[in-house]
Amino acid sequence: MTIIDMRTVIKEYRTGAGTFIALKGVDLQIERGEFVAIVGKSGSGKSTLINMVTGIDRPTSGAVCIDATDLTQLSEGKMAVWRGRTLGIIFQFFQLLPTLTVIENVMLPMDFCKIGRPRERFARAQELLARMELSEQADKLPSALSGGQQQRVAIARALANDPPILVADEPTGNLDSRTADAIFHLFEQLVAQGKTIVMVTHDNDLAGRAGRSIVVADGQIVHTP
Repeated sequence: MTIIDMRTVIKEYRTGAGTFIALKGVDLQIERGEFVAIVGKSGSGKSTLINMVTGIDRPTSGAVCIDATDLTQLSEGKMAVWRGRTLGIIFQFFQLLPTLTVIENVMLPMDFCKIGRPRERFARAQELLARMELSEQADKLPSALSGGQQQRVAIARALANDPPILVADEPTGNLDSRTADAIFHLFEQLVAQGKTIVMVTHDNDLAGRAGRSIVVADGQIVHTP
């Protein structure tokens, strides 16, 4: 079953130097439960492609349907709520709030979407941190954790609302190879449990280990198995 469906997506940006076309009629379908890596050089359009999936940006023309929702029809307010319930987003630099404890960071998506009672949110966050082997770090600030630990906190936060899709933007780019391998293995476990993962990466070795690798160049998909 298709969970991500992009049809003839064009994205134009108007600049002082004229119009720049970041995506040139992209078609992409990703099935539920797939692990897809998106690779391409800087400026190839892969970040714009991901921004279409997350609703952070909107297409100039074309259709973007994610988990049966037409994103072009959502207002900004509805988009934020939809994103909070449907997507877990994982960033290269973790994006944890430095003044909140680890467990408070994990509870944030549940607080934002008002999912469950405070006691239930706390229990869910505890469960996710235990799954990430971070229970003992729950009351620490992110700055007290290693890079790999912070990325696992970020993954726990992304899973807080049990979204069907995880979008990971260079999730291992700031980690050493051993830690990156551990994070990738965690992704493989999540896919085995039914999650759909779309991962942007510069690491061709990691991309080759995903279920499918999509190459983006000059605003177009130039290779997809």
